[in-house]
Amino acid sequence: MKVKNLRWWVIALIALATIINYIDRQTMNVLWATSMGEELYPDLDADGRKAIYGTISGFFILAYALGQAIFGKIFDWVGTRIGFALSIGAWSIATALHAFGQGVVSLSIFRSLLGIAEAGNWPGAAKGNAEWFPAKERALAQGIFNSGAAIGGLVSIPIIAYLAIHFSWQAIFVIVGGLGLLWLIPWLVLVKAPPKSHPWITEAEREYILTGQKTTPATDDNNVETEYAPNTKEMLSRKQSWGVIIASAAIDPIWWLFVFWIPTYLAEVYNMDVKGIALYGWVPYVGAMFGAWFGGLLSQNRINAGWTINKTRKFVITLGCLLMLPCLLAMANPGGPVNAVLLMGIILFGFQTTISSVQTLPADMLSQKSVGSLSGFAGMAAKFSAWGLTVFVPWLTQGGNYTPAFVIGASLALIALAAVWILIPNVEPLKAKSKS
Repeated sequence: MKVKNLRWWVIALIALATIINYIDRQTMNVLWATSMGEELYPDLDADGRKAIYGTISGFFILAYALGQAIFGKIFDWVGTRIGFALSIGAWSIATALHAFGQGVVSLSIFRSLLGIAEAGNWPGAAKGNAEWFPAKERALAQGIFNSGAAIGGLVSIPIIAYLAIHFSWQAIFVIVGGLGLLWLIPWLVLVKAPPKSHPWITEAEREYILTGQKTTPATDDNNVETEYAPNTKEMLSRKQSWGVIIASAAIDPIWWLFVFWIPTYLAEVYNMDVKGIALYGWVPYVGAMFGAWFGGLLSQNRINAGWTINKTRKFVITLGCLLMLPCLLAMANPGGPVNAVLLMGIILFGFQTTISSVQTLPADMLSQKSVGSLSGFAGMAAKFSAWGLTVFVPWLTQGGNYTPAFVIGASLALIALAAVWILIPNVEPLKAKSKS
């Protein structure tokens, strides 16, 4: 049996896994703001419950950071097929375990297990992208995958809010945890092997993918260069690697600022109940969804128009950062809730426009053998910085004033932009350092 356009089915399944990933992680974010936090800690005020939520979320991000590095190596060792099965199987079980949470200690443990397992989705997607797509389609494929995060955020808030009206928070964690286990069935059936040896791929698509993965002319010397697979020490000695790592560390907290705090922000600043959060909370993720598609399509369009990979990546990253900056500053005084969620939508549009190209940089510069490792290190750095902002948000936003958090977000966008332009002079396959 042959399957046409198999690479697009693969990336669609990875995008679906990302949707489930975000539904799983958003479950607690919504439930804590609407019922769970008050039920577990009825004697605390809003700031007290927010501090506990920030602590638990901080453990999630720290574990997520560790998981990025762990699963980056795991995917390089066992491959995309088994790596995703391990990651999503483990995070689905961890989600269901939240139903047994009694307080900060047990929830921090379950949240940490979830973070470690969910982290595999990103280095796995980067590796799957490098494995299944030619260079000119990678940004679009990354955009489709990233749109899964936006769609997951979009659908999770109203779905979980609806479930919260009809079920206990314990039952909701079990229901949501089962989604990932169902996803394993089509994944294991369809993704039998990489494109080089997959029995269902057409010969035309196989040749198209493998030929298009070389971004330089196919001379013998250049074949060596594109197969450059540095060890960890050598990888971290390259300023280009640090450009990817620092850009990821700067840009990522902006996303987490909204993922973790949109429900709490709406409840605290605009006094919304579960129905109000369900009505407004999904709106910013519409911007994120369109930004993910826009960033990928724009990159592909520019490359097809003859732009170099270097010019394309830097243009798209710059455009996204410049879209975020004024809106983050405007969030200091957005006015009514409609204005607030629309500004958030533009911010997340800009973020997703940028991140699709930032996450493609490892595949642009390294061979498939090292993509997962650099993506893992970049993801780990991103999550450590996101942890730093997350644990400080309760302190920065005491009394419901979120202005300091948004100003920090604007500064981070500038740092990401500087890292790409200064530390990555040219986005191209790296060569091994000459030995003197």
